[in-house]
Amino acid sequence: MSKIFSPKLAGDWQPLFTPEKLGNYVNDHTVIRANDGSWHLIGITSFTSRPVDERRFIHAVGGSLTAPMKEFNTVVDTGTLAWAPAAVEHENLYYLYYGPSPSKMAVSVDLNEWMGYEIQMIGAPPMSCHRDHMVLKINDYTWVMYVVGLHKGRSSIAALVSNDLTNWRFVQYALVSDEDAPLNPPWGAFESPYVVKYNDMYYLFATYTDCSKDNYHNTLVFCSSNPYDFGSYGPSEAHCQVVSKLFGHASEVLCDNGQYYMTTCGWRGYNTPVEGGVAIAPLTWEER
Repeated sequence: MSKIFSPKLAGDWQPLFTPEKLGNYVNDHTVIRANDGSWHLIGITSFTSRPVDERRFIHAVGGSLTAPMKEFNTVVDTGTLAWAPAAVEHENLYYLYYGPSPSKMAVSVDLNEWMGYEIQMIGAPPMSCHRDHMVLKINDYTWVMYVVGLHKGRSSIAALVSNDLTNWRFVQYALVSDEDAPLNPPWGAFESPYVVKYNDMYYLFATYTDCSKDNYHNTLVFCSSNPYDFGSYGPSEAHCQVVSKLFGHASEVLCDNGQYYMTTCGWRGYNTPVEGGVAIAPLTWEER
C-alpha cells in the first residue's frame, strides 16, 4: 500500500513578486521554469480588484524562487476577461490556458509573445470548466486538465484528458461537493486546483472559499491514487481524503532542486502576507 503524506508549510512567507507599474495586485497565477533556467510568473492583475476589470496578465521574471522577481510586461491583453492562467511546456513550446468560459489557449516560444489558438473541449458539460485551469502531465503522451465549475448546482472540479494539448476530452468530475458541504456560493467554492504527484499518490490543492475574508486563504489538500477521482467533499469528509488544511489562496506548488514551495496571493485588503503581491514559503511532506 502506498504511503500517504501531509504537506505542511515549513517557514515564513517571503515576497516573490509585487507589481509596481502594471497593476496593484496579483491574484490567481502560474509559475513556470523556462528552458533557459529562468522562472516566470504570469497572473491576474488590474488596478481595481474587481473581476470584471481583469483583462490581461502581468508577467514577472526571476532567477530563482528564493528572491523577488522583476516586473517585466503584460501578456494576453486582448480586451476580454482573462482569469487564472496555467502554463505548461512541451517540445520547446509553452501553452497557456485560461478562462473564463469558453476556455482559451495561447502558445509561445519565449513566454513573452503569445498567439491565440482554438481549443476543443469535447464532451465537457457547460458549467464544468469555466475558470481556473491547471494541467498535469501524467506520462509521455497524456495530460490531465483540471477546471473548476458547477455540477448539479454545487462546486466541482472537472478532469479532462488530452494527447496533444489542444483537443481535450471530458473524463469525469475529479472532485464534487456534497449537498451539505460547508460552502456553496453560486459560482462554486472550489478555486485554483493544483495537482502534484508525490511518490505514488496524487495531491489536489484547492482553494475553498466564498470570497469572504474568513476563508479567503483556505486551501484543502485531497489525496488519491487516481488522478481523475478525489471523491466528494462534505462536513464529514467520509467520501474523500483530506490530508492537510493550509493557509493559501490560488496557490501554486513548485519544486526546485528537491525543495518544494507553495505560493499565495490575492486581492488587496484580504490579509495576504504580501499586500498586493505573491508570497512563497517552503513546503515539506510528512508521512501520516
